[in-house]
Amino acid sequence: MTSAANPAPLWQPDADRIAAARVTHFQSWAAERYGAPAEGGYPALHRWSVAELETFWQAVADWFDIRFTAPYDRVLGDRSMPGAQWFPGATLNYAEHALRTAEDPARAHEPALLHVDETHEPTPISWAELRRQVGALAVELRALGVRPGDRVSGYLPNIPQAVTALLATAAVGAVWTSCAPDFGARSVLDRFQQVEPVVLFTVDGYRYGGKEHDRTETVAELRRELPTLRAVVHIPLLGTEAPEGALEWSALTSGDADPVFEQVPFDHPLWVLYSSGTTGLPKAIVQSQGGILLEHFKQLGLHCDLGPGDRFFWYTSTGWMMWNFLVSGLLTGTTVVLYDGSPGYPATGAQWSVAERTGATLFGTSAAYVMACAKADVHPARDYDLSKVACVATTGSPLPPDGFRWLHDEVADNLWIASVSGGTDVCSCFAGAVPTLPVHIGELQAACLGTDLQSWDPQGKPLIGEVGELVVTNPMPSMPIRFWNDPDGSRYRESYFETYPGVWRHGDWITITETGSVVIHGRSDSTLNRQGVRMGSADIYEAVERLPEIRESLVIGLEEPDGGYWMPLFVHLAEGAVLDDDLKTRITRTIREQLSPRHVPDDIIEVPGVPHTLTGKRIEVPVKRLLQGAALEKAVNPGSVDNLELLRFYEELARTRM
Repeated sequence: MTSAANPAPLWQPDADRIAAARVTHFQSWAAERYGAPAEGGYPALHRWSVAELETFWQAVADWFDIRFTAPYDRVLGDRSMPGAQWFPGATLNYAEHALRTAEDPARAHEPALLHVDETHEPTPISWAELRRQVGALAVELRALGVRPGDRVSGYLPNIPQAVTALLATAAVGAVWTSCAPDFGARSVLDRFQQVEPVVLFTVDGYRYGGKEHDRTETVAELRRELPTLRAVVHIPLLGTEAPEGALEWSALTSGDADPVFEQVPFDHPLWVLYSSGTTGLPKAIVQSQGGILLEHFKQLGLHCDLGPGDRFFWYTSTGWMMWNFLVSGLLTGTTVVLYDGSPGYPATGAQWSVAERTGATLFGTSAAYVMACAKADVHPARDYDLSKVACVATTGSPLPPDGFRWLHDEVADNLWIASVSGGTDVCSCFAGAVPTLPVHIGELQAACLGTDLQSWDPQGKPLIGEVGELVVTNPMPSMPIRFWNDPDGSRYRESYFETYPGVWRHGDWITITETGSVVIHGRSDSTLNRQGVRMGSADIYEAVERLPEIRESLVIGLEEPDGGYWMPLFVHLAEGAVLDDDLKTRITRTIREQLSPRHVPDDIIEVPGVPHTLTGKRIEVPVKRLLQGAALEKAVNPGSVDNLELLRFYEELARTRM
């Protein structure tokens, strides 16, 4: 999977494409004004971007014409991690930049958004209309008493109203947070109750897989269990009347006022994203207006090569950071494609149909979807007009080598394939798309600009050509400013900086090759990541173990070599209980209804017991390593386990599956 094994690239940008790339223009410009290397291409630019970190980010702010309404004292006041202080003294507003294209009379009536549902018929929303709706809604939010720092929540699918609500929230300086409506009430409350929202935007239901899914009872429960709510805004996606006491979306967005953008400090919170909740409640990750603004301008405008004339489609839900990343396509003047529906309805090739119907130039999806298309004998180039697709990007899990080959063979032989890797934690990518570099099978093209990405061994020694822990040794603007309800920062430090003090450890196994490309080997922790939607094992345990027959359970998400994802649920039954079809059905229904249909296990397997650490924590990562084929003595420290014999079951299961 390294360049040594695959010396010939699968794809190589030609001279014209390299010359036209925005990162090429940025490098030439930065060479003249900021001392960036004029020669040496992307590798030289990357070395400069990490060696001269402050100069690089100043150049990014200048290149993208960031509107600082108050000037910054310096780029980086303190570069320690955690606690880096970016652009102290500066004020700005994310939403102002996202809507800047609407100020151009020549473009105001072009589409900012293209909304597509399962009919695959695009509906455009112009820049002018989006700006008008944001302005109207911002007025109403202020009238409801929403002030800078207040939290505003959305229980919404990937629809234009969600984008409007996010931008209006940012415009008033409030803090956005969202969950997708396929999350059950408990999963939503575990997230929203932490941040105490004052407004809830919600739909009455959603459509998925050709069916309508009513959510009125779930919404009623959210209203009961969120006592800080001052207002609930009803969006009648299924056509129902607003429940008693709720406000109508149409009434709040009917006005015609120019948006007033609250000018907030660079590190003012923009939104709260959530971790998977592996060992308890999901971490409420707070990212800043300025940090996201700069990071997303860099990532979308330079790495993804997006700008006016492009159409940006990524299959995602509002419960995944890729939705926030997708919305930021507006920053670069790009038309954003919002698809609300099943990834495979009415047939497996549905996402290719959306790309065709919307004229997508960058099409983002999951590695799992690519492999599903390959297994289903889908032929995108034969069956769809994908002539405008310049890049197919994948994330959610590593794209296996067969996925690279399939995209090359079945979409286009001159296709830029960008496998990318990052995280909710930074709402961006550590490594991935570079329009001026070759693509090698099984590899991410390079570490991203401004990101000192390294692979470390347990002693903190950098590795080349060997598997190690993904670390980042310098701060990034979009790193969390804090976790919500973590006043002393201890949970934040424990999450990323405990293994290597002062250095970000992300929880992925990676190899950095001799040529600077990156191979991702999967998680080094126990996060469940299915179809790009992350969920922690604790959510599963809480739901399943309410059933009286289940004494204890253990769930593992396993990235497989062929690109698949196997998620077994191991159950230790109560005395006298039997794992029959009825119990399996009730377990499946519990997870589907209370948590997420995407996290229904592939297999439910009875076990003699669940192994724990000596402090009583379930052992997940060692079990995952056993199922991946590791020997018992290499998967776990025997002295840390309460009953080592229980692990032999998983060791034997791994043998029988191989």
